[in-house]
Amino acid sequence: MVAESTTSGASTQSPLPRALEQPLLMGLFLPLQSGAWNASTLPRSTDWSFDFNLHCALEAERLGFDLVFGLGQWMGKGGYGGAMRYREQALDPLMATAGMVARTQRIPLISTVHILYGWHPVLLAKLASTLDHMSGGRWGINAVFGYKPRELALFGMEEISYEDRGPMVEEFVTIMERLWTEDEEFAFEGRHWSTQGAFLAPKPRYGRPLMVNAGTSPAVIDYAARHSDILFITSPGGSVPKNAYATLPAHTGSIKERARQQGKDLKLLIHPMVICRETEKEAKAYAWAVLDHADPVVAQAFTDSFLQGKQASWKATDYESTVLGGNVNLIGTPVQIVDHFLKLKQCGCDGIQVSFVGFEPDLAFFGEQVIPLMKEAGLRV
Repeated sequence: MVAESTTSGASTQSPLPRALEQPLLMGLFLPLQSGAWNASTLPRSTDWSFDFNLHCALEAERLGFDLVFGLGQWMGKGGYGGAMRYREQALDPLMATAGMVARTQRIPLISTVHILYGWHPVLLAKLASTLDHMSGGRWGINAVFGYKPRELALFGMEEISYEDRGPMVEEFVTIMERLWTEDEEFAFEGRHWSTQGAFLAPKPRYGRPLMVNAGTSPAVIDYAARHSDILFITSPGGSVPKNAYATLPAHTGSIKERARQQGKDLKLLIHPMVICRETEKEAKAYAWAVLDHADPVVAQAFTDSFLQGKQASWKATDYESTVLGGNVNLIGTPVQIVDHFLKLKQCGCDGIQVSFVGFEPDLAFFGEQVIPLMKEAGLRV
């Protein structure tokens, strides 16, 4: 857990633990990539530009969101293809959130980093500490292992076996954590990473940054129990709510038990795509409009890319789910959306990382109509 600061003149309480204490943590998934989360050509206001994402982050801060972060993406020409060239344009989340640090005041900012793609732990630890100080302790890292063959080829790397990824990441993060917390120089000689005379100053203001990662394999869960505060999960039953609710309790229960065995109260975060309107009829009509404008080439290529990476959770994903874009797709009125959030919490999810089709109007509507109901339901304080 993120510790209190002992730095002279600094606040004694990090803003990050306060976010974790919410009954239901509420994050915003920024649309840093073209097409955002939907394999659909339906016209909408959502844009991948920095200015648009900064606007979303500032609005999330105004509405009381607990954190924002975006996807890390490494694409070739044309992205996932199709008429929309899905995700061809993609901002780097580390640089984008660094740019937001100076323009925001309260909201925690999480940077997704593929830590095995060309990084050394000493360099990333230094950048992390710098961002921590620039943000007043509001910065965290979503450490992604990386697994897609095309991405490895892009960086001139051989394919990394599933068995090797875990030890590589373990060494990497161990070095970073020692740099953030130890007061003397040290040497580290691992199988994958080494350093001599390692030392870092300044240290992060509150012990270490908030640590996030994603995945549900036993190796990832064990890693999260040792190093992470938040684990980003998917629904084993796919994105249809009733199927998600049938499978999530056993899934989240197993993860939390593995974490408890290592002494960690690990928070679990899931990604709902929220399509919310005044009436259920309007919400369903908009969802059908998204589906009617689906780009089938993109939907197939997008799903195939994850299956090639052997991400087991995607085996439950169907065409409709891919086009709409959430780990669980929630469609309905404000009251119905809050009921879904209550069910996700009952299923063992500690937080939601929401996204929208039309970010600007939908985020505003969410703030006006949904968040007040979340407070009434005891999901927000």
